[in-house]
Amino acid sequence: MTRRRMALAGATLAGVPLVLSLALTNLASAHGTMATPPSRTYVCFLEGPEAPRSAACQAAITLGGTQPVYDWNEVNLPNAAGRHRELIPDGRLCSAGRDKYRGFDLARADWPATVLPTGGTFTFRYRATAPHAGSFALYVTRNGYDPTAPLRWDGLEPTPFLQVTNPTLAGGAYVMTGQLPAGKTGRHLIYSIWQRSDSPEAFYTCSDVVFGDEPPAPTPTASPTPSPTASPTATTPPPGQPTAWQPQTAYQVGDLVSFGGQVYQCRQAHTSLPGWEPPGVPALWQPR
Repeated sequence: MTRRRMALAGATLAGVPLVLSLALTNLASAHGTMATPPSRTYVCFLEGPEAPRSAACQAAITLGGTQPVYDWNEVNLPNAAGRHRELIPDGRLCSAGRDKYRGFDLARADWPATVLPTGGTFTFRYRATAPHAGSFALYVTRNGYDPTAPLRWDGLEPTPFLQVTNPTLAGGAYVMTGQLPAGKTGRHLIYSIWQRSDSPEAFYTCSDVVFGDEPPAPTPTASPTPSPTASPTATTPPPGQPTAWQPQTAYQVGDLVSFGGQVYQCRQAHTSLPGWEPPGVPALWQPR
């Protein structure tokens, strides 16, 4: 998408900001990125390219501009053909060596991070705006990882902790469940490589994570008139009624939530994270 088209942000189309309509339309010709845990480009897109909240996203946009954030799903090399280490230099892994995305190579300890448990299985979701056949390889940084130092290939564990070929596509995302890497605590980075099998093209993502604490559980809502078969800790609202927004919850397009006395409708399927409350991420939620 060109900056000229983004300049139409003030216009509206059927009540929806035209800038968002164009962005979502253009996704059909793009490809994808890690959504759970979210990649750096996706985090900054959800924060808002024109007014990001985090200092890391602000720095990335200061360095590279807003266009890489609008193009969050095309950190790619068209002719990789498995030659990832040969083509991408040390210190440039998050940008795939492309100057356009150089802001996401910034070595900082304050990139927004997703909290993951220290063990067990986890379901990764890779947002697929244009699905392709291929394989995914997920790597994690070695123990002793220093986020303030440029990321090098030898800073990753030598083998991926999860490899999946042609994973299930559900709700607009590739879904991959696997065992989390053992022996990891504190801040780390998960690096994904998606190598297409129908083309030499490959895609790359950097997701900042913190191992060590369980994600917060949604607050249960007691049922005023529980039935014998109803859950004792939560209730399902009538169809079409909003539920209270919660972090660590999978939302689909059209879902209704309430937050701060306002009802919002989901615009993009995603798994919510702390800090992604509906008022702050208009790319995900539209007031009703």
